[in-house]
Amino acid sequence: MPKVLKDEKLIEEFLTRGVETVVPSPEALKEKLMSGERLRAYQGFDPTGPYLHIGHAMGIRALRILQKLGHEVIVLVGDFTAIAGDPSDGKNRKIMTEEEINKNMKGWKQQASQLIDFEGDNPAKFLRNSEWLSKLNLQDLINLMSKTTVQQMLERDLFQRKIKELNPIGLQEFIYPLMQGYDSVAMEVDLEIGGNDQIFNMLMGRSLMRVLKNKEKFVRGHELMEAPDTVTMSKTKGNGINLGDTPEDIFGKAMSYPDELILKGLRLLTDMPLQEIWEIQEKMKVEDNPMPYKKIMAYEITKMIKGQKEAERAQKFFEDTVQNKNVTEATTKTSVKGMLQLIEFLKQVDNEENSLSSIRRVIEQGGVDVDGNKITDPFLIIDFKPGTIVKFGKRKFYEVTNE
Repeated sequence: MPKVLKDEKLIEEFLTRGVETVVPSPEALKEKLMSGERLRAYQGFDPTGPYLHIGHAMGIRALRILQKLGHEVIVLVGDFTAIAGDPSDGKNRKIMTEEEINKNMKGWKQQASQLIDFEGDNPAKFLRNSEWLSKLNLQDLINLMSKTTVQQMLERDLFQRKIKELNPIGLQEFIYPLMQGYDSVAMEVDLEIGGNDQIFNMLMGRSLMRVLKNKEKFVRGHELMEAPDTVTMSKTKGNGINLGDTPEDIFGKAMSYPDELILKGLRLLTDMPLQEIWEIQEKMKVEDNPMPYKKIMAYEITKMIKGQKEAERAQKFFEDTVQNKNVTEATTKTSVKGMLQLIEFLKQVDNEENSLSSIRRVIEQGGVDVDGNKITDPFLIIDFKPGTIVKFGKRKFYEVTNE
């Protein structure tokens, strides 16, 4: 068993950076962390999309701090809770199939491993809540439901909003907080980490732990970071900076953040010391051009996920293709040539395995140029001769060669 460290600097960072809520209090959790007792902590993620995004990275990085301190940490996939779906956007989510869930979570452990260790002396655990939730029978569910009330459930701001807007509340929406709460009981955790949109569900777990295990569970809720389109990042919408993105795409997406989110991005999405961020804040007050600081943010975000070398390469790619319009150094060579439909060509050359529907959408939305000419017909047949240059999206270039 690894030794538990009492590193006050790391503990202070865990308790403050990006943290919005600690229950019962930051002081009580600090005392627990300084006690030398080895804690079990987790954050759960429902596989409603194929990519973990940078918003999830905030919680995973917090778990990484605890891992460094010697505590037991768990990355939990809510493969069973995803069946019901937490209606955090105010709408009833469709019930997902097991096939959809398994497909979505296929690459999650690899994505998370960029930020946390699943090997070594204190490996993080990667669990699925179907291991215990699928075994509950109707009597178990009734017993679980007896531990809360309709009035307690209706305290959730989401339900209050739906009542006000005269939108229906499905019974499975009541069950979801109980299922998430039962995760804490099944794993007998000391601490749950999550975004501030999950406070109600995390507190449900705290309540169930007290009733069923006579144990206090701490809750740490952090701020949420908007997606580059200034809407909350969503696995379902796919509008965030994904942990599975290429370094070039991570850097480019970060550069599309509005100027007013630069400081928040640095604070929540990077490991840059806070003192340096405050210095940037003071410089931005007197300087007109925020571009240098946005590039710092994009670089630091990319470095945090992919490492320094890849961040440097991604920055050079951005400067070459976007700032200096020099596509030759950033072009991928391809031997795919001949008379092909545009959508077929892109499907063959795109190594990220985008679906045909997503490629078609990019084309129809004007995101593809062939030799400088915008093409919006996915099925247009083009003679892809050697020397043809195809621009796909904002940051991908392909040149047909003789090879």
